[in-house]
Formats: sequence, structure tokens, C-alpha cells
Amino acid sequence: MDTVLGRIDRALDTTAAIVSAVDDDQLTAATPCEDWDVRTVLNHLVGGMHVFAAKLSGNDSGAGNAEGWLGSDPQTAYAAAAEIDRAAWRRPDVPTATVHLGIGPVPAPAAVQIHLTEIVVHGLDLALAIGRSDLIDDAMCAELLETMRSYGGIDVYREAGIFAPALPVDDDAPAHRALLAYTGRKW
Repeated sequence: MDTVLGRIDRALDTTAAIVSAVDDDQLTAATPCEDWDVRTVLNHLVGGMHVFAAKLSGNDSGAGNAEGWLGSDPQTAYAAAAEIDRAAWRRPDVPTATVHLGIGPVPAPAAVQIHLTEIVVHGLDLALAIGRSDLIDDAMCAELLETMRSYGGIDVYREAGIFAPALPVDDDAPAHRALLAYTGRKW
């Protein structure tokens, strides 16, 4: 689990650099996450970190705050949520915990992979939406894609409507494009 937690840290840091690059006038820009603009993706990402942290610690997630996790300062909201998230995943009881997600109870080692996917993929959504593909960590994207495939794919999540069907992508496409295509994102 330590390896995956290190990948969570890396994903949080990479996405923090992307979030820091978001200007207020870009909050309404379209993203590869269909029907969601930058603000909606950011709000979902910040809210997701709070919800995972709450589920890991047994606290109230604040889910009633679903529309307003960002407040007036998305960068500060992201930074605060990232620290809460890091601390929650490092609780000593987490490796043996069961996390109750919308898809049902999930062992923590599987839940951390789901959470890593959220951070990485939504980070990509944001980077592409604001025209900052230079901030993408392609090695991290390749690792995540390899992990997803090694676990037998993501068809169960496609069936639940979380991901669309995979899209074709050129063999020589950058890893982030391959990951987006695998998750069914058009861009």
C-alpha cells in the first residue's frame, strides 16, 4: 500500500501544479469530462478528496456541500483538501479498512486505486482544458494505465456509467492521451 500512497502523493502534487495554473477566466472552459467545465471538475475533485477522507476516518463527509467545495479560491480549496486526503490515507487502520463507496464496500487497497484514478484523470481533464499539457506527468499516466489493465480493466466501472467505452488511439500517442482514450474521454 505504501507504493500506491506514494503515487497518490505524486498525483496530488502534479494536480496541484495544474490547479495553480488555472486562471479565473478558465473556470468555465470545457474539459474532456463530458458536460463538466473546469470549475465543476475542480469542485468534484476537491469534494472527492473530502469524501474519501471522511469515509476513511468515519466522519461526516459534508456531502451536502457538493456544489460549493471551492468557495472563492479554488487553489486554496484544493491545497487544503489535498492535505486532508494525504492524512486520511496514512491512518494506521487504513490498510485493513473497508471503504463504503457509491459502488458498494471496497477494500482499502482497491479504494486507493480508485482514488488515484480520480486524481490523475481529473488532473488530465484540467490540464487539457486550460492548455497546459506541459504540466502532465506522462510516466504517471502510463503507470496508471498499466495498473488498470493489470487488474483486468475497468469494464465494471463502464457498466456502472463511470467510464465510457474505450476510444481508439494511435500507438505512438502520449501516455496521457492513451489513458484518456481508455477511459472513454474525447479530446
